[in-house]
Amino acid sequence: MTALTLSTSAAPGLRADAIVIGVAKGAKGPVVAPGAEAVDKAYDGKLAAVLETLGASGAEGELTKLPAPAGFKAPLVVAVGLGAAPGTDGDYDAEALRRAAGVAGRALTGAKKAAFALPVQDAAAVGALGEGVLLGAYSFDTYKDNGKGAKARNGKAPLAEAVLLGGKPRDAAHKAAAARAVAVSEELNRARDLINTPPNDLTPAIFAGIAQDAAKEHGLKIQVLDDKALTKGGYGGILGVGGGSAATPRLVKLSYSHPDAEKSLAFVGKGITYDSGGISLKPAGHNETMKCDMSGAAAVLAAVVAAARLGLRVNVTGWLALAENMPSGSAVRPGDVLRMYSGKTVEVLNTDAEGRLVLADALWAASAEKPDAIVDVATLTGAMMLALGSRTFGIMGNDDAFRTAVHEAAEEVGEPAWPMPLPEHLRKGMDSATADIANMGERMGGGLVAGLFLREFVGEGITWAHLDIAGPAFNEGGPFGYTPKGGTGSAVRTLVRLAELTAVGDLG
Repeated sequence: MTALTLSTSAAPGLRADAIVIGVAKGAKGPVVAPGAEAVDKAYDGKLAAVLETLGASGAEGELTKLPAPAGFKAPLVVAVGLGAAPGTDGDYDAEALRRAAGVAGRALTGAKKAAFALPVQDAAAVGALGEGVLLGAYSFDTYKDNGKGAKARNGKAPLAEAVLLGGKPRDAAHKAAAARAVAVSEELNRARDLINTPPNDLTPAIFAGIAQDAAKEHGLKIQVLDDKALTKGGYGGILGVGGGSAATPRLVKLSYSHPDAEKSLAFVGKGITYDSGGISLKPAGHNETMKCDMSGAAAVLAAVVAAARLGLRVNVTGWLALAENMPSGSAVRPGDVLRMYSGKTVEVLNTDAEGRLVLADALWAASAEKPDAIVDVATLTGAMMLALGSRTFGIMGNDDAFRTAVHEAAEEVGEPAWPMPLPEHLRKGMDSATADIANMGERMGGGLVAGLFLREFVGEGITWAHLDIAGPAFNEGGPFGYTPKGGTGSAVRTLVRLAELTAVGDLG
């Protein structure tokens, strides 16, 4: 991954391939953002006018390249849009900085070193800029080869080093912010790699093996239940979903603990490594991106490892419910009844509503340990995409205050989210004449119905939230900000922030 360093050097004397500056939308045209004063001076204070002549307006996501002034050791200036300029007493929003750095990081593919002369108001800005460039420079090239044995995007490697000018390498707060950015970004990019890996190379067993390697590297405890252990334990939901595939299911428990922790969190992730829909087969055009149906489990793995790397004073357990949903002679059928790990029976009316079945078993297993709160993450319903689009995830829960806290944490780290209700009248639609509950209910409000189903498998008295990341988990369009095409790592930063807030006692 791109290396991140801090420097108080002046932009003109720094040897680099490019100097990145910020430009914002002012009332009368583009304005040069703080951090680029030395660059502006080299243009005789007319940099904004030069950029405007080149068509720059300062709009978010805009990028303009121009030759560096005489005397600079870098040959190129890259101006990136920050959006609307803040008032005279205001600072640039962290998300604006994060996105701008991401745009520049992606644009500098192939460069060995770039200096970022963007606004560094405080340590928080250091963290935002660090995350932005590290996430923006991400590239998934495992299956590409430029003919020279080096795998890289478009034949070029990602930006090798990003230097944050104005970041103070001897300042404890700045150093901590940069270190946090590296840890969170590396783990989020781990999640992206998993999501982008084709399903023939990421079966439940392989995913579990990757989790074992991560646990060994970062000193985590791990337990992996294979199909035999799942059968012995009575995990009917996971076994039912995975029964149609030659790639047998797994349930992974990953644990990070801190000796001084006073609170505990459980994160539960849906890990359908490929979702064909099972016997309720998905129509053509809906299968091609279903390698991403394990995004929730990828987010949970990344978040637990990040918590360990950051040494947070909280106990965090991650549960990865891993299965491949395939049609075959041994696959679960519509009309079958599964006995879940909780003992409840579920009538399967649609085998493509499989994520809630594996999550139900994992939620019950997590509940048995009595954590202070459980958060599950899943690419669960197309209905949530219809409701909130492709960039926002929905948040449901059994406690309004906790749901609000999760929403605030998501917004704080730059992950668009929206609180959703769990209307009691929708529960009746899942009544079954054969079993305790059916896995389907009313079609309208399907995302909320799925949340109500999951609530049935949360232990009594345990605070719980459900994140439906079906929309933002996989970007089928073009890249934007620090978000690439393909797997995004949605919810990783929200989970990490929840762990941080819990560690310091600020999460209610």
